[in-house]
Amino acid sequence: MTLTDLDIMSAPPRGIEKFRDPAFTATGARRASVPFTSLETLWINTGTLCNIACVNCYIESSPTNDRLAYMTASEVVSFLDEITALNLSTTQIGFTGGEPFMNPQFCDMLSDALARGFNVLILTNAMQPLMRAHTMKAMLTLKNLYSAQITVRVSLDHYTKALHEKERGADTWGVALKGLAWLTSNGFELVIAGRTCWGESEEAARAGYARFFEQNEFKIDAFDPASLILFPEMDERADIAEITEACWNLLNKSPGDMMCATSRMVVKRKNANSPTVLPCTLLPYEGQFDMGATLKSAQKTVALNHPHCAKFCVLGGGSCNG
Repeated sequence: MTLTDLDIMSAPPRGIEKFRDPAFTATGARRASVPFTSLETLWINTGTLCNIACVNCYIESSPTNDRLAYMTASEVVSFLDEITALNLSTTQIGFTGGEPFMNPQFCDMLSDALARGFNVLILTNAMQPLMRAHTMKAMLTLKNLYSAQITVRVSLDHYTKALHEKERGADTWGVALKGLAWLTSNGFELVIAGRTCWGESEEAARAGYARFFEQNEFKIDAFDPASLILFPEMDERADIAEITEACWNLLNKSPGDMMCATSRMVVKRKNANSPTVLPCTLLPYEGQFDMGATLKSAQKTVALNHPHCAKFCVLGGGSCNG
């Protein structure tokens, strides 16, 4: 029996489009959901502005997209304070964008999180915003103080220039490699994020990255899934099966395996008075997933009512938490 078979057999068609009803799928089956278990990772979206515009960026980051405004350091502090006040088990603060290093207060946010003992995970393209003199100086200062707490995840969509630049645009390869070389030479803990859209097997992709890492003297184990993360693709337009409650057993997966069981993301939408908490990093613009302005209000069950929930998380096995 396939996932599609199970979805069809669950109930008669209800005559609605997929991913519309948070409680039921289009066939009338009860939609799968993920209860909140603990806040292990808190994600901060620093803003959607980016120095480049990638072809398939799920958040549509670009030099002009400011749908998510720059988060301020004081706003981040309020959530760090709440973690302490609620005695949450959070160990990691993840920073994503856009390009985090474009936010003028980003290094202050890093400093605040690190000083409180959190591990930080920084998602970056390792290009010009990182390589500004004052940013490099600030990053070296933080590394000297908190080296073991800092991980930098660099997006390198393929191990070849041609395919990387097919996604990220002309003249992006050499700049990214320069940033990677700087991070490596200064001893930062590195993770690489690649993509799986190139029609090659995972084994071939990892072997290709391994050759690339060796040639460039990057000390990254391409065969370690935690060091080289190959993300499944996301496409809201694709016809993807919805996930029903019965699918957990069919797929031999558990709600607790999903990243929304143990993570939340904070965003600040353009012209909003305050930030908003969301279930995860993948749904920054989806109002139906808003969980309020505090971490306390965000301790809710999440209905898997979006194509990303199905394709990226459940079927693709993806997780931004690392």
